[in-house]
Amino acid sequence: MFSVTVRDHIMIAHSFRGEVFGPAQKLHGATFVVDATFRRTDLDDDGIVVDIGLATTELKAVLAELNYRNLDDEPAFAGVNTTTEVLCRTIADRLAERVHAGSLGEGARQLAGITVTLHESHVAWAAYERSL
Repeated sequence: MFSVTVRDHIMIAHSFRGEVFGPAQKLHGATFVVDATFRRTDLDDDGIVVDIGLATTELKAVLAELNYRNLDDEPAFAGVNTTTEVLCRTIADRLAERVHAGSLGEGARQLAGITVTLHESHVAWAAYERSL
């Protein structure tokens, strides 16, 4: 399996419901380093997994929908704890929609999967992996 990863970051605000979250139940901010890894079993005719420029552009576009937002106010997250894991899945699913729409180029339609990893810090991160 071949892979290419592109990286960006987001800054969000949110709060959580549930005793398990302790002080994070109150509104707080988070900055995430975001890695999007694109996978395929064979390289395309140009010898690449995905166009890195297009992958970078599309990741930035997906993250722009979240960046500098209070996720508690976003209709897409109504009633949802926007944990790191949930955000990983959301970003991966939104990237997958762009792959299927052709936004990452025709060659990207042969991708096998996407993994999105959000790094909360240098010691903690979460990831979500999905097939395409």
